[in-house]
Amino acid sequence: MESIRQQKVSRLLQKEIGDIFTKREVNLGVNLLISVTQVRVSPDLGIARSYLSLFPAQNKEEVIEQIRKQSKEIRYVLGKKVGQQLRHIPELYFYLDDSFDYAEKIDLLLK
Repeated sequence: MESIRQQKVSRLLQKEIGDIFTKREVNLGVNLLISVTQVRVSPDLGIARSYLSLFPAQNKEEVIEQIRKQSKEIRYVLGKKVGQQLRHIPELYFYLDDSFDYAEKIDLLLK
C-alpha cells in the first residue's frame, strides 16, 4: 500500500511528465500522442516508474526505447519544473501501458 506522500508525488510527476510530452519540451523525434497513464514511486521516492500510452503508433517498442534513451534529459527538465517541491528528483523508468490495446481487443472479440 502506498503512503499518502507517495501518492502525492506520483500525481505530481504524472502531471508534469505529461506536460513535458504534451508541450514537446524534449525532442523525441516522433509525432504522436503520448499520455502518462500511471506513475508509481518507490517508498524512498528514488525511483519513478511511468507507464505510457502511445497513439497512434505502429512501432511502440521503438518509441519507448527512444524515450528511455532520453530519460536523463526528461529528468533534467522535470527537475527544473518540480525542483522547489521535491528535494531529490527520482530516476525515471518508462514502460509501455498496453491496457488500452487489451481493452480494444476484448471489445472487438465481444462484437
